[in-house]
Order: sequence, then C-alpha cells, then structure tokens
Amino acid sequence: MDDRQQIAPLLKLLLAGGPAAPRRQLLDNLGSPRQVMAAGRATWRAAGLSDAQLHALGHPDEEALQRSQDWLALPRHHLIGWHDPDYPSLLRRIPSPPLALFVDGDPDLLWHPGIAVVGSRSPTAGGRDNAHAFARALAAAGITVISGMAAGVDAAAHEAALSLPAGTTIAVLGTGPDVAYPNSHHGLRDRIAARGAVVSEHPPGTGALPSHFPSRNRILAGLALGTLVVEAAERSGALITARQTTESGRDVFAVPGSIHNPLARGCHRLIREGAGLVESAQEVLAAVGPMAAELARALHHRLGGDEAEPEAVSEPEEITEPADPDYKKLWEALGHDPTPMDLLVDRTGLTAAELSSMLLVMELDGRVSVEHGRYTRKTWFLSSTASL
Repeated sequence: MDDRQQIAPLLKLLLAGGPAAPRRQLLDNLGSPRQVMAAGRATWRAAGLSDAQLHALGHPDEEALQRSQDWLALPRHHLIGWHDPDYPSLLRRIPSPPLALFVDGDPDLLWHPGIAVVGSRSPTAGGRDNAHAFARALAAAGITVISGMAAGVDAAAHEAALSLPAGTTIAVLGTGPDVAYPNSHHGLRDRIAARGAVVSEHPPGTGALPSHFPSRNRILAGLALGTLVVEAAERSGALITARQTTESGRDVFAVPGSIHNPLARGCHRLIREGAGLVESAQEVLAAVGPMAAELARALHHRLGGDEAEPEAVSEPEEITEPADPDYKKLWEALGHDPTPMDLLVDRTGLTAAELSSMLLVMELDGRVSVEHGRYTRKTWFLSSTASL
C-alpha cells in the first residue's frame, strides 16, 4: 500500500475515468500501475479502453493529478489500488468493485468486520433513536459501523460509534475524501477520519454529483458483512444499498415500524422480500457471526498474528492459556470484572483495531462476554484456545 513509485501511474489510471473493468483487467494481467502505463496505447486499446480513456491516459489532467498527490502527501492519507494486497477482501467480491480507494484514516478498518447502517435523511425521532441504539450496540460488540455520512440515520449511526471510547466507524463518500456533504458535516468528517476512516473512489476536490451517490452505495454495501436499514421510504437510497447488498451475497436486515409511518414502508417492503426482521443488534450479530469471525481472523493474520484455526470443541474444559502471543497477552489483560477497551489498550500495548478483531473472535467462540463496551472472561475457557 502507498508504494510511492506506483502512486502517479495509479492516479493516471484512475483519472482516465470510464468503466473500471478494463483497467482492473490490465492490472490483473500486467501486475502494477507502472507496468500498465508502460505497456502503451496498443495494449490499452486491446484491453477495451475507449478513445476517451486512451486520450486521458496520454494527456492526464495535471491539475487533478497534482491535487491528488498533494493530498496523499499528508499524514494518514492513503490510496489503495486494485492491484494492492491491502485492497479490502470483501470489496473484491462485489459485481463492480472500484479501481482504487482514497482513505483518510486507518486503512486496516476496511478489513474489520462491519455492518452498514443506512436509512432516511429525515428520520422520525424514533428512527433516529433506533439508528443510534443499534449502531452503539454494534460498535460496543467490536463491529465497525459503516455509513454514508448523510444527514439523518447515517449521522446518528456515526455519532453512536464515536460516542464509545473504542468505537470505530467508516464513512463512504460520494464526493472526494476531503469534501463533506452536506457541508454542515465537515466536523463529523474530521472526527471520523481521526477515529476511523473516510473512504471514496473519487479524487480529492470532487464535489457532490447526483450520479455519485447510488454508485457510492455499492462500496458501502461491499465493505460490510450486511446492511441494516432503520427507516426508509419506498423509494430511497437506502433501498438501493439494500439491493446492492443482496447482489453482493450479503444479508439485509430491516427494523419494522408503525404501519402509519411512511418511513417504515421501505423496511416492510424489504422484509416481505426476504430481509431479516430485527429488533435488536444481537440478532444482527448472530446472523453475521460466522462471516465476522472469518474476517476478524483475516485481519489478525494481516496484522501479524498466527494463522492457526481453532479446533471445534463441543464441551467446556479446564482453562487453557492461548498459544498465540497476542491472544495470550489479551487473555492475561482480561479479568473477571468488566474491562473497557481503553484499559485493554493500556494493558496490552495493542491497538484498538487489533483488540477489536481478537475480542470479536473470542466472543463469537464463546470465550469472552461483552456488555456496554466492557469485556469479561467467561467462567470457563475452551481448550481450543490453545490454537489461537
């Protein structure tokens, strides 16, 4: 990630615009942006690039190129291309993955188990409260809350995650990563970037265009294990996100509401079409648990942990300390009294992102309990922990 020699060629590929599939194929075939740019016009045309793309590759927008390079030179600013091993694994599986992502914040969060929380820009008071409650409970369980930083449900979900000391959240924008939309969310954008990640497929300086937001929703859905719709009218962006979630093979969940509430009709429609009716965050967690554990392990492996898989055990046995050094350190830091995340960070020296993924694995395996953002050892520990 952020190979300085690859940034300018990747930006030129990105700024060429048009369908991403031929450019992804060039990266697959040739291996890197530098090799694609060195291949020349005949190779580009053979890959299916249009005349407009060929012209843009030969005559890049120098102003946009320099603006992007200046933005990437700042701390915590990243560009992750399709060729990069750090490209989020879940996003690779969607029907039309983006060529590259600009990230302001922690790029590892893009691998962290997350749930998209979406809904109306003008929710009822009850809908706003539900969005906050669900998102806070998910964040307390170690799940990253993903949303689009729009007014209403999106903002409530982000704020709920940020209200917890170790809560993490990702904002996926339909603008450049440096542009807040609406403008009143500039402060929220900065807080998310400082504590989580702000993500966009559009270069810095890109303003809000209507066509960007439906395409933004596919990234939002693609980064998540599933999508929770809190309130939505029968025609809304939230339903587009739900459809794209289904197309990506992920679960859709909907919160039911009053039959007299127009903003409940979109959720009721989703439920009729097969979405999971949920009344608590625990129901969402139970549904995505196996996939969350798989992704949490993948993140831990990327951060340098052991790759051993825990053996299946049906009966509780005597307490056995884990063999993996980081899991052992965490196990020793946990007590029988509820322990908040910030204290675990102090005790272990690990980051909140590392601990969240590890705790989620241990919770889903029945080894750790969590309540109100505090973690406790279970009264017994599976012998399979030795494999962790």
